[in-house]
Amino acid sequence: MIKGPIKLALTPETILNKISEYDIFRFYVPEKGWKLNEAICSPLRADENPSFRITNKGGNMHYFDFSTCEGGDCFNFVKALYGISLDEVLRKIDDDFKLGISCRENEGDYKAIVSQYKQPESIGKRYSIIQVVTRKFTEEELEYWLAYHQTLEDLRTDHIYAIKELYLNKKRFSLEDEKYRIRFGYLYDGGYWKIYFPFQTKKNKWLSNVPLTTAYGLENLSADKNTLITKSLKDYKVCRKVYNNVCHLQNESLAAISEETASYIKEHSKEIYYGGDSDSAGKTASYAITQAFGFKHINPPDRLLPDIKDWASWSKKEGLEVIKEHFKIKKLIKYD
Repeated sequence: MIKGPIKLALTPETILNKISEYDIFRFYVPEKGWKLNEAICSPLRADENPSFRITNKGGNMHYFDFSTCEGGDCFNFVKALYGISLDEVLRKIDDDFKLGISCRENEGDYKAIVSQYKQPESIGKRYSIIQVVTRKFTEEELEYWLAYHQTLEDLRTDHIYAIKELYLNKKRFSLEDEKYRIRFGYLYDGGYWKIYFPFQTKKNKWLSNVPLTTAYGLENLSADKNTLITKSLKDYKVCRKVYNNVCHLQNESLAAISEETASYIKEHSKEIYYGGDSDSAGKTASYAITQAFGFKHINPPDRLLPDIKDWASWSKKEGLEVIKEHFKIKKLIKYD
């Protein structure tokens, strides 16, 4: 038997299991003392006036440059800062922080680096263990999903559950607050959970220990059919009511799609469309992905902004047939 430490793959997820997105931004942003949600001069270009901001969106940190309308996650930032590939970004972070992922002898210094400051409270905690006790759906919860054209059978098909009790790192999470009255758990392969609180504040809607590069629905794809990629399970479920060849990513960041996943999708697709949100942040993320992997871009019409920016919300407001017609106009699917 071969003994020794297990070699880890160098991925965004294995990096974020050791350090946070905040650690990465803090290490590489030249201007020290910056704060979340406050504008600073852009580190990516000559900038006399503050036009660059790092925010915490949905539990994940993103940057946005208002002058260029470009942005992305911490990995995209390092990629843009140094003009290097994503693989080179991962190696650089591993080496600069001494994480020891690709080389065990290189491990250690990152603990000293991150111990010099506190993580901002608004970032929240990454939970390695999420445990759920399920229960039957309430009528209110079923009505919530019916507004998005999803039946109880649809929920069961994609492993969506109602939650009775929730434990984070083996500690019971209180669900007494009214904002937690409706809550759902998405169960992924490997026993990973993504917890969704629809009526919580934007930054507190999600808890997750699902690996960032987890893709869902790849078995739906076919080499002789066009593929639609969505950035959420809800969008995925709505779009599959209209078109079968759909998969989804964990979020809209470039780091959420691995080279392996991109290769699989390319091998099992005719044309590939990435369907993200239609607001400015969503379009920026969409363009980053489509340019990086050579996908086509599709999103809900701008006429729906600012109230509606994603497929699920559009289906709730105007129904599934308008989405189907939009897919035909954009040549994702053919006219009958």
